[in-house]
Amino acid sequence: MADPARARKLAKRISQIVASAIEHEVKDSRLDYVTITDTKVTGDLHDATVYYTVLGEKLDVPPDFTGAALALESARGMLRTKVGQGTGVRYTPTLTFVADTIPEESKRIEDLLAKAREADAEVARRSAGAQHAGEPDPYKAPRETEDDDELAEEESRG
Repeated sequence: MADPARARKLAKRISQIVASAIEHEVKDSRLDYVTITDTKVTGDLHDATVYYTVLGEKLDVPPDFTGAALALESARGMLRTKVGQGTGVRYTPTLTFVADTIPEESKRIEDLLAKAREADAEVARRSAGAQHAGEPDPYKAPRETEDDDELAEEESRG
């Protein structure tokens, strides 16, 4: 098993090489809006999982995930060759491309947080003029009895 620091460095280098190759050397229009987000390398440095996202051409156009996946599959061999040339490791890792779901998950979490803010605002609105049930001071002071007064006086004398 390789050093974890070496695996992290190799993963970072693979990300850079693949991103650069997609941008400058792969002539496939389906990869124009693909962004490499992360790469994970196994402990033995034989397999690399490359995570990517796909953006739409415009904000109102949904991204083409299937086209990007097919384009990455067809360019896998050429990208692996570039990785082998750029890293100089003895065994060039196999590349697996996985669509990164972080943008969708972050959007879902943002929507949930917006709903929670709305619910909090509704609770605050409803409780604006509300009063507590019961008395204003629910904690009663203990009653003082004559026995307690006499005991206190004896302690102060003694």
